[in-house]
Amino acid sequence: MPEYQAHIIFAVFGAVILVIACNLMDMALAGMLGLCALTLLGIISNSDVMRAVMVSQGALALLFGGMVVARVLAPTGVFEHVGTRFLILTKGSGKRFLLYTAVLTSVVCAILPNATAVILIAPIVVRVCRELEVDFVGPLIMVAMLSNAAGLLTLVGDPATFLVGQAAGLGFVEYLRKVSLGGVLAILVVVPLMPVLFRGVWRARRALPEGLAPGPIARPGFCLFAVFSMALMVALFLVGEYLPRPVVPPSAAIIGASLALLAMYSYKVEPLENVFRDIDWKTLIFIFSMMCYVEEVTKTGALGGLSRGMQSAFGQDFLLVGIVLMGGIGLVSGFLANIPVVAAAVLLTKGYFVLTQIVPEEAMGIAFTDWPDQTLPVFVAMMFGGTLGGNATLIGSSANLVAGGICASQGSPVSFVRFLRYGVPVTVCQLLASAGYVWVLSKILT
Repeated sequence: MPEYQAHIIFAVFGAVILVIACNLMDMALAGMLGLCALTLLGIISNSDVMRAVMVSQGALALLFGGMVVARVLAPTGVFEHVGTRFLILTKGSGKRFLLYTAVLTSVVCAILPNATAVILIAPIVVRVCRELEVDFVGPLIMVAMLSNAAGLLTLVGDPATFLVGQAAGLGFVEYLRKVSLGGVLAILVVVPLMPVLFRGVWRARRALPEGLAPGPIARPGFCLFAVFSMALMVALFLVGEYLPRPVVPPSAAIIGASLALLAMYSYKVEPLENVFRDIDWKTLIFIFSMMCYVEEVTKTGALGGLSRGMQSAFGQDFLLVGIVLMGGIGLVSGFLANIPVVAAAVLLTKGYFVLTQIVPEEAMGIAFTDWPDQTLPVFVAMMFGGTLGGNATLIGSSANLVAGGICASQGSPVSFVRFLRYGVPVTVCQLLASAGYVWVLSKILT
């Protein structure tokens, strides 16, 4: 690639990020306009777009499938029913509300992609906050940040987690054994920060209405079918890889979404067009736009140069490489959507391992999974940096973007700066705890 084209790519990419950070334009529009500029300048080719599709299709399928299932569940009344029960459980205490929300988010995110979890939990959080007469923005941001941390509990909890786990050759069960504890630590770190970051909610106490009780579930037959669709999707996440014809998590998400749509169509609850209209296409488009930018940055050879620099500076000190990657990727993920950042980091890390001659050049391919045990801490560190670093800013992860969109739809838009006040302290504490986990994992495996 000519040097002037590389300069254009970095200039356009930087301009897009600056426009988003300064809140000068809708992020999806900014991303698309930047790609249009690169296309008109003859820098982006059809093959570049197809490679971006290949890399991102799994993560986008997970997000899309989860969004469809969550949207189909909405008319059942499940959210209102659970929201009332949740409110009763809090007994009018903001402290209980925050702690129980952390537990609920962790459980849901262990089995569903984090952006989907935010969509499912948000109506419950908004309902309880209004009853407690507190601002729902802080708790919704907390849900997004916890969902990112809880996304580390399982292979399918976060699209970025899935990308790294897939690259490292980890199956669902193997991931649980080797990585999940780090996700638990990242969640626990948030608890002592709650009284400081969410002081008003933590101290809230309200008397609940007399005789408060959950209403009946609307359309129980439809509800059962829709819940079955979600349950089957989760079951395929867990055991799909062991079937005679393996079902990978993105395929499981599409199967669950298809069955959920079939439930809505069969019971004629509402037109399917309504479901597709309500999908958060803006987030999906923005993530794909970022993946295209990663493809262009890869073409410049910058990632190869970084791989060579790592090999020259650190040799085969994999623990140090992992910690450096965690910090660097964590910082970058705060300002770029973590899915494309992680996709680029996977290529960077694979290139480093090839240069250290611990794996053959075939490792740069998508299908390679024969990684030595000592490489796992590096992949885990990269995963934690990309996932937890995304907690720092509004645009750092798909869950943050979804939470911000929900706040705006409820009449309380979240600014970039306001999110920083919550995100930066949480991110720093989580990354420090994760570094300790990577150190322990490195000692165990080596």
